Amino acid sequence: MMKIVTCCLLLNISTWFIYSSHAQPVGLPVTAVSELYDLAIELRADYGSLSRFYRIQNSPERRERMQAFYQDYVSRLESFNFQELSVDGKVDYLLITRSINDNLHQLENEEKEYGRVKEWIDYADPVYATEKLRRRGKHLDSEQVASDLNKVAEEVKHKMKLMRDTGQIFTKSLSRRAQGIVKGHRDALRSVYEFYVGYDPQFSWWVEKPYYLLDTVLADYANMISTKVDSTTMARDDGSGIVGNPIGREELLRQLRHEMIPYSPEELVEIATKEFAWCDAELLKASNEMGFGNDWRAAQEKVKQSFVPPGKQPEAMLDLYDQSIAFLKEHDLLTIPPLAEETWRMRMIPPERQLISPFFLGGEVLQISYPTDEMEHDDKLMSMRGNNPHFSRATVHHELIAGHHLQQFMNRRNSTYRFFYTPFWTEGWALYWEMLLWDLGFPRSPEDRIGMLFWRMHRCARIIFSLKYHLGEWTPQQCIDYLVDRVGHERANAEGEVRRSFTGNYGPLYQIAYMVGGLQFWALKEELVKSGKMTYREFHDAVMKENNMPVEMVRALMTNQNLTKDFQSSWRFNDQ
Repeated sequence: MMKIVTCCLLLNISTWFIYSSHAQPVGLPVTAVSELYDLAIELRADYGSLSRFYRIQNSPERRERMQAFYQDYVSRLESFNFQELSVDGKVDYLLITRSINDNLHQLENEEKEYGRVKEWIDYADPVYATEKLRRRGKHLDSEQVASDLNKVAEEVKHKMKLMRDTGQIFTKSLSRRAQGIVKGHRDALRSVYEFYVGYDPQFSWWVEKPYYLLDTVLADYANMISTKVDSTTMARDDGSGIVGNPIGREELLRQLRHEMIPYSPEELVEIATKEFAWCDAELLKASNEMGFGNDWRAAQEKVKQSFVPPGKQPEAMLDLYDQSIAFLKEHDLLTIPPLAEETWRMRMIPPERQLISPFFLGGEVLQISYPTDEMEHDDKLMSMRGNNPHFSRATVHHELIAGHHLQQFMNRRNSTYRFFYTPFWTEGWALYWEMLLWDLGFPRSPEDRIGMLFWRMHRCARIIFSLKYHLGEWTPQQCIDYLVDRVGHERANAEGEVRRSFTGNYGPLYQIAYMVGGLQFWALKEELVKSGKMTYREFHDAVMKENNMPVEMVRALMTNQNLTKDFQSSWRFNDQ
C-alpha cells in the first residue's frame, strides 16, 4: 500500500508530494498525510478557538457548546467512506472517533454530576451572564452589576447555612465537581472585574466592594463543600500523608478499552508478576557474580554506595549519555538527527519538586534530581544513593535519545496533525529501549545489571501497586512498603514515587503504561524485526515517523492491516 507524504524544503519553503511505503527507512523527517489530515487540523484548531472563548470550566454554556462541537465532527466523520480510506486514513478515522467519544463521555459525566449538585450552585446565572457580556466588551450598568453580585453573595450565604443545618454531604466525586463549579464562578467573576476595573470609573466605584465580598464568600463556600464529603466514598490518609482517588475496576476497564489494551487489571498484574520473576532470576545472577550469593539486597547496597560526590552528578549523567549515544550508533539502531544531539540541555530539579520527582526527568531538558545544601542529612544520602550511576544507566536513554527527547523532537516534525497522545506510546517507547539495550549488552558489569534491573523491577512494581490501589486492594502505605521491600527503594524515594503516582496529576493508567507499552513495542519488534521483515533501524525510524498513538494502531500502520469501522482492540501482545 502506498501513501502520500509531505516534505518541507527549508531553502525555499516549497511543498511537494511523494509516495513512500511504511517499511521504508526514515532519512529526512517526513510528515504522513492521510485523507483525514484536513479534518484533524480543523478539529484541533476549532477546539482551541472554542476552549479559549468558552473558558469557564463546568459552565453549562461551555459544556453545551462543546457537546455540539463534537457531535458536528461525528457528522463530518460520517461523510467519509471508511472502506475507501487508506490504512493511514482508517487509523486516523478510528483515533479521531476514539478521541471524540472520550471527550463526549467526560462531558456527559460532567452534565450528570452538575445536575446532581444543581440545587447548591444555581445562584450563578448573573455571574455567567455578565461574563458573557465582558467577552465582547459591552458597557455594563455598573449599579445593576453591584446589586446582582450582592444578591448572589446573599444566596451563597443562604446555601452555606442550609448546608450546615441539613447536614448535607456529597460523594467524593460530587464534592470535587461542586468545588470545580464554584471555582468556575470565581474565574468568571474575576474575568469581569479585571476587565473593567480602573478603565470604567462607574464600574470601579460601584462594583469593587461587592466583587471582593462575593469572591470571599465563594472561596468560603468551596472550602465548606470540600469538607462535606461522605467518609465512605473518600480515601483516607493511612498514615502516609498521601490521599488519592481510587477509581475502581469498572473505570479501569473503561480506560483500558480506551487505550486499546485488551487485558483486565488482574491479567496485567499477572503479566507484571511474571516479568518480576524474570528480574528476580537476573538479579540473583548479578548478585552471585558480585560475590554476595543470593543476598541481592547486599549487592544492591554496594551498588547504591557508588554515588558521585555533590556537584558531580551532571558530569556523571553526561558521561552516561555519551556512552549511550555511542552504543546506539555502533549498533545502527536508528536515525539520530544531528540537531537532536545538539540541542538537549540540563537543569537541576528544585528541592520541593524532588518530593514528587526523586529521580531525573527527560525530554529536550534533562532534569537532574540530586541533593541541595539545605536538605536534611538523611535525605541527602537517600537521594544520592537512589541516583547512583549504575541505577541511572538504565534511564539515560529513556529520558534523552532514543527516548523522550527524540520522541518530542520527531513528533514536532512528523505527522504533526496527529494529536492522539497516550502514555503507552510515550513511556512504553522509552521503556522499550531499556529492554532492548539490556538484550544488546549495554550493561558492562553485574553492577550495571543490578542498576538496570532496579528500574525494570520498578516498572513491574508500578503495574502491581497502581492497579491494586485503584482496585481498592492496597493503601498508599502498602504501595510504599512494596517499593521498599520488593524493589529496594530508599523509603523517601518510594514515598515520592507513590505521591507522584496518586497526587501528581497523572492519569490512573500512567504508571502501568511504562511496562505495558514497552511490552507492546517489544512484541511488535519481534513480529517485524526478528522475522526479518525490517532491520532495527527501519523499524525504529518507522515508529518515529507516525507520531503518538496507541501502539496497536502503530502496528496496524506498519503491518498494513485491514481495519473495520467497528474496530475493537484484540491484540493480545503478551500471549505469545
